[in-house]
Amino acid sequence: MADVKVFDRLKGGLYGVAIGDALGGTTEFMSVKEIEEKHGFLTEIIGGGVWRLAPGEVTDDTMMTLCVADGILLQPRQPLDSIGEKFLEWYETRPKDVGNIIRYAIEHYEGNWFEAALYTDQMMGQSAGNGSLMRCLPAALAYPGLAEAEHIARLQSRMTHYDSRCDEACAIYTRIAYRLLQGEELRDALWTEVKGTEYEPALTVPPNCEPGGFVVHTMLWVVYLLATSTDFEQVVQRAANLGGDSDTIGAIAGGLAGIYCGYAGIPARYAEAIMIRERLDETAAALMDIRQGSNGQVIQAGG
Repeated sequence: MADVKVFDRLKGGLYGVAIGDALGGTTEFMSVKEIEEKHGFLTEIIGGGVWRLAPGEVTDDTMMTLCVADGILLQPRQPLDSIGEKFLEWYETRPKDVGNIIRYAIEHYEGNWFEAALYTDQMMGQSAGNGSLMRCLPAALAYPGLAEAEHIARLQSRMTHYDSRCDEACAIYTRIAYRLLQGEELRDALWTEVKGTEYEPALTVPPNCEPGGFVVHTMLWVVYLLATSTDFEQVVQRAANLGGDSDTIGAIAGGLAGIYCGYAGIPARYAEAIMIRERLDETAAALMDIRQGSNGQVIQAGG
């Protein structure tokens, strides 16, 4: 029999990503002043924005999260090849929103994802974006062993983002998610995993940086929103009203907030607004099956 509490948290995590993404997609690339002038304080999923989203439509944040999930479901012991196949399939659909680093890595992939990531870093002069952090949650959801989950979170990051700050952020995020899935309090989980890192000040002080695509800045805002908000709604709403890379910050913060409150704790109007609800439901159930069937053995690197 499924552990209802764990499944509710797992499903809440997936929906949290999608809701933060869909809500923040309306305000992506806008300034705080522009948001205030057009929306006041955005609280509802209305679509629009630079990508002309339908209400409840999600962007690359959610879709790449599902690519990682689908890849794990296909080959849970060594998922990198199947994750990569899902990246390529998704890219062939010509999605509206694709991060520059991810686009470059996919377009220059020639059979080895780690080489594509290195080449991207060399040619672009950097690869410290937030695109691997936004999609890493399925590793924590699928594998009950922390070593497995963190290992896969790091590896999926290195497929497109060569900069070590990216896979380190993914590892911290995965460890927080792991603690939340065990039922820990949100602030306790944050404190335990963030103390002693460059993200510790954000537990109490607003980040002194723009909410852009640099992975360190993104993680600072995620930590701050989670540590200083009172509930799921406040997390995703505050993320959306930051502007900048609001959909990605909303997706990342929303994923952890969704685990913490569980699907049952997410406002129904948000969950019901998401256009891909059936796919999220199916993915959550399949990830739970993988989680229950895992033997806890650490998966080895695929290359």
